[in-house]
Amino acid sequence: MIPNYWTEATEHLSRRCATMAALIAEYPMETLTGRGDAFYTLLRSIVGQQISVKAADTVWGRLEAKVKPLVPAKVARARDTTLRAAGLSGQKVSYCKNLARFFLEDLPSDGISDYWGGLSDEEIVKQLTTIKGIGVWTVEMFLIFHLQRPDVYPLQDIAMIKAIEKYYAEGQKLTKPELIALGERWRPFRSVSTWYLWRSLDPVPVVY
Repeated sequence: MIPNYWTEATEHLSRRCATMAALIAEYPMETLTGRGDAFYTLLRSIVGQQISVKAADTVWGRLEAKVKPLVPAKVARARDTTLRAAGLSGQKVSYCKNLARFFLEDLPSDGISDYWGGLSDEEIVKQLTTIKGIGVWTVEMFLIFHLQRPDVYPLQDIAMIKAIEKYYAEGQKLTKPELIALGERWRPFRSVSTWYLWRSLDPVPVVY
């Protein structure tokens, strides 16, 4: 799944910001892509909390091998020891099961693909952060990768901040107000600028 706004966004960002234009030019054949599965994206985001992309990929591969298929019912019934053996901490095991129960008990059994379509970003953040283990960053990954909302700016994302400081501040630390101010030049496509900032640091595109 590729966002239908991608070409418009890259053209807009390239006009507004020479640095972003250079980053976009480095990856002409690549775009943000989604998996098309809400549970997958949220579960993958939990796995990736506070660890590197490489470490998250390793844990995820083990999890896929131990829980087949990776659907809410299977995760909810999985033994804690099985999930721990994949490399999840005890806390993340609890978070994954909380998420699985939410999908099984609190969402409609059909029509999930359209469930969040009529909600604003803020409403979705408010709803999903009621699940223990789902924080604002995790919901932002959901907004970017699953719902493909165009203007998400994840100010808690360490990799994005690192890339901004590298390209826009010569490696110097920036304050939150400074980061917010920089992000204004990328509206209304801050999800896209964020993706290119991530891409500049990672050997392969990030996918949740």
